[in-house]
Amino acid sequence: MCRTVVVTGATSGLGAVTARELARAGAHVVLAVRDTARGERLAATLTGSVEVRPLDVLVNNAGVMAIPEARTADGFEMRIGTNHLGPFALTNLLHPHLTGRVVTVVDDINSERAYSPWRAYQQSKLANLLFTRELQRRLSESGSPVTAHAVHPGYAATDLQGRSARTAQRLMPAVTNRLMAQSDAMGALPTLYAAIQPLPGNSYTGPDGRGELRGHPGPARRSPHAEERLTGVRFRRV
Repeated sequence: MCRTVVVTGATSGLGAVTARELARAGAHVVLAVRDTARGERLAATLTGSVEVRPLDVLVNNAGVMAIPEARTADGFEMRIGTNHLGPFALTNLLHPHLTGRVVTVVDDINSERAYSPWRAYQQSKLANLLFTRELQRRLSESGSPVTAHAVHPGYAATDLQGRSARTAQRLMPAVTNRLMAQSDAMGALPTLYAAIQPLPGNSYTGPDGRGELRGHPGPARRSPHAEERLTGVRFRRV
């Protein structure tokens, strides 16, 4: 039976590679994007078809990093709104249609314990890990067959890092990406791995080499903060 997968943020970077490779493998890929024209152009290049139907796998990939201060249409700080509240809401809304798993991309290995200048970004990615942990607890408690997984791409060369309002912060990725980063295709491997491999719920996958910055998929390390119990959050009943 053919698998159906939803990928958010699929018009560029890791999302585009994830969508392309899943489609190439024979999946029906649903592109969840803000720019529908770009989404349609990408869909025209895929080998699979786009359909509205019950979902097997949800890949929460969309995210922002070094952007100027901004608010979502609902008034939330843009990083927490895009990186956490969006995937949180989408997962809850789509849960009744899911049969397989939820994969949430934590965009950077150091997001929840380094990058001190980007506090809002850190908190949004820490929220992703806590969300995965609590979602899996509730899924297991209810006897649901759906499982929750988190992944990170290590340091992958995408356009995510180059959107800062400061010129120096926009130019720096052009240098560091060339010297240190792995390709977007390699960065997408943990997402693809978590989407199709038999993994336990609440797994966390990332590159297996050079401090989890590069390499093929393997178990990733959580920070102590990401192991804390999440409280006071209302999840959809499962």
